[in-house]
Amino acid sequence: MAGSGQLRIEEATQVDEELVAAFAALVPQLSRSAPAPGREELEAIVSSPATILLLARDGDGRIVGSLTLVIFRIPTGVRAWIEDVVVDEGARGRGIGATLVEAATERAERAGSRSVDLTSRPDREAANRLYVRMGFAPRKTNVYRYTSRAV
Repeated sequence: MAGSGQLRIEEATQVDEELVAAFAALVPQLSRSAPAPGREELEAIVSSPATILLLARDGDGRIVGSLTLVIFRIPTGVRAWIEDVVVDEGARGRGIGATLVEAATERAERAGSRSVDLTSRPDREAANRLYVRMGFAPRKTNVYRYTSRAV
């Protein structure tokens, strides 16, 4: 567990009503179009060997942020991706995002990943400044997305 002052970073290992409620509050602050995950979706994330759901708790123990770290092996090595970083609007500006990212990069390194990738929309200016400040560099690559017609 990593921490900063009263802030505590921990891995979610079980799904309870507190976790479901926290994501119901956090996800709309991250995406206007994605629905918040319910208990089933959170259980799939928490139980997957490829995903680590990190939670930031304030001094009162309240969940004020989260980050999903995905670690997987491919033929060219171990890869790690950071996804869905979100800090509650009322708790921003206190280094919570940085502490979550630092905990994730440490976990990825321990798992054998030489690098950690992430994407961030250009309009998330504060998040982009944070990632650059923490040593992330833009990559010269194309990102493609296939949208399933079945969904």
